[in-house]
Amino acid sequence: MNKILKIGITGGIGSGKSVVADLFRLNGIPTYIADNESKRLLDSSPVIREKLTRLFGNDLYTPSGIDKKRLAGYIFSDKNMLREVNSIIHPEVRKDFTEWAERQQGRMCAIESAILFESGFYQTVDIRLMVYAPLEIRVERASSRDAASRAETLKRIKNQLPDEKKKEMSDYTIYNDGKTALIPQVSRFIQTSFTIFENSFCSNIP
Repeated sequence: MNKILKIGITGGIGSGKSVVADLFRLNGIPTYIADNESKRLLDSSPVIREKLTRLFGNDLYTPSGIDKKRLAGYIFSDKNMLREVNSIIHPEVRKDFTEWAERQQGRMCAIESAILFESGFYQTVDIRLMVYAPLEIRVERASSRDAASRAETLKRIKNQLPDEKKKEMSDYTIYNDGKTALIPQVSRFIQTSFTIFENSFCSNIP
């Protein structure tokens, strides 16, 4: 059986986790972008469609796919409904990632997700990597990227799992603070984590 090392990449808004995911791909490591794939599955998964229409009615889907504005209207101000929708979507994304990872031919693959821990995706990976940046840098990056006000960005950050909690739950942290070179950190992480994992895997072979 070909054992593949699965890395979970996470970080808060504006941390630069997408940049790290891009660096993984440049290093030849297939990387599953959970946010993109969850949007795809909203339209393509019969399981998600059946459960969401049971919850909200057949009008939620149009001939061209899910009505995202209608769905957003249902969950925007109702945290209980948001949790219900997430409980439908997250298991299917997790299953899709697991099946995707099994199809990869290399020695390593990754999943990038802002909600790696909140969604339970962390349970499907071998190593959890957090990308960290100071709050002010994150606010500046996210506000500029999303054309959002500082207050709007801070509100979004507040709704995410705190950085300290993410750090506590992660195996490694990469610093994207504008001072510490990012590429050497990513390269060192890839090499070191795989070496440790490979040695551990080989030691368990009779």
